[in-house]
Amino acid sequence: MQKIRVNNIQLAYEDQGDGPAVVLIHGYPFNRSMWAEQVVPLSIDYRIITPDLRGHGDSEVSPATTTMNQMAQDVAALMDVLGIRHATIGGLSMGGYVALAFYDLFPNRADRLLLADTRAQADTDEGKTARAEQAKKILAEGMAGIVDTMLPKLLSPATVSKNPGIVKRVREMMLQTNPEGAAAALRGMAEREDQTERLSRIKVPTLIIVGGQDPITPVADSEKMHGKIAGSKLVIIENASHVSNIEQPEQFNHAVKEFLDE
Repeated sequence: MQKIRVNNIQLAYEDQGDGPAVVLIHGYPFNRSMWAEQVVPLSIDYRIITPDLRGHGDSEVSPATTTMNQMAQDVAALMDVLGIRHATIGGLSMGGYVALAFYDLFPNRADRLLLADTRAQADTDEGKTARAEQAKKILAEGMAGIVDTMLPKLLSPATVSKNPGIVKRVREMMLQTNPEGAAAALRGMAEREDQTERLSRIKVPTLIIVGGQDPITPVADSEKMHGKIAGSKLVIIENASHVSNIEQPEQFNHAVKEFLDE
């Protein structure tokens, strides 16, 4: 793990492998370690950059609200420091929101897009209220206050009942997240812009991946993105929910490697 100062915060990241650059952006409320099963096989042929978004993992927390644009600007600043002019930009869940914001801000710096278990729509009023309530609960009770309610949405029933190792790993990632950083990200997600009408502007190869049992960003959301991004490819990961890269890494990695090698 390394740290650099960008945009007035200390940003933690890992940089592994050689070859064309691929930036993988984690979801909420996780950290760069969520990509562990992808980094090792992909870094054989590619340079894999996995940052901790501000407020998550080992990166510094910024107060109040952390917007998706702000996180995207952090990623661009990290690329500048590493001498990476352009890269494949990929993200899961909130990381997908950041990837879309990155393309909106820096379209010439994205060679390809990977959008996993995410969506283009902004939050509904109900969704914004739910995020505000979750932020309040986290600040009052810590991350432990939301873990048990989130786990059944993040992981498929089969994983929850039969794979305690994955359950433990996802739980620990959430518990390690700074409550202030998590609350700031929740506020930022609630404020994010609707990207739906901008999808048709995406002119780079795009891979859309979604867990077949994802209740948070269901298959229908990915199908909508697929229909609006010309030439995009949609892959549904069987027996997986919202963190499809952790539940079914072999399926996920096969899809990503095939996409990158094209």
